[in-house]
Amino acid sequence: MASRTAVKICGLTRPEDVDAAVDAGADAIGFVLYPPSPRYVTPQRAAELAARLPAFVTPVLLFVNASVEEVAAAVAAVPGALLQFHGDETPEDCWAASQQGRLAFLRAARIPLDADTPPFDLVGFSKRFDRARAILVDAHVPGYGGGGRAFDWSLLPAAPDAHLVLSGGLTPDNVAAGIAALRPLCRTLSVDVSSGVEAAKGVKDPARIRAFVTAVASC
Repeated sequence: MASRTAVKICGLTRPEDVDAAVDAGADAIGFVLYPPSPRYVTPQRAAELAARLPAFVTPVLLFVNASVEEVAAAVAAVPGALLQFHGDETPEDCWAASQQGRLAFLRAARIPLDADTPPFDLVGFSKRFDRARAILVDAHVPGYGGGGRAFDWSLLPAAPDAHLVLSGGLTPDNVAAGIAALRPLCRTLSVDVSSGVEAAKGVKDPARIRAFVTAVASC
């Protein structure tokens, strides 16, 4: 029997969007601590928003090439958060920023969109980052983050012995297909959505959030 697919709603900036995600049944809420992002919030703002979360809904702090000191300051503001590293961080960088594993973290893998590019070595990547709680697979676009772009799920060549989080271009309409494609490839699968449930960048649509969570639950 397939395990339940957990849902993370990312890029939240407003209290009403946090409440809508919680009401819809999201398992985790992501806050982007990367200043160039249109969904950026300060650690202080993330703390205010995370304070609205009930027990068993996890705050996630997304970093891109942040220093150990920047990560530590954000974690102090949002205790109990899961970390997500979405830049060029090495395994050693992640380990140091996670306070030598005291804090759980995710590591993003950027999957090429071009079918002519050599297949991404997800098995090797997951082995390099074997201390990560999960590997988040997202589309490789200029800059950082998936830019709301989906990658070709069939380009993932082999099954890693890892927990995966599927991200990049997910919507209420395609998430079921993504789950069907990736769930057999890994130990467990979760999903992460941002632009696919938005009315505008950084502004979520409660109806789309509900539709997304419902679509995942139906799988």
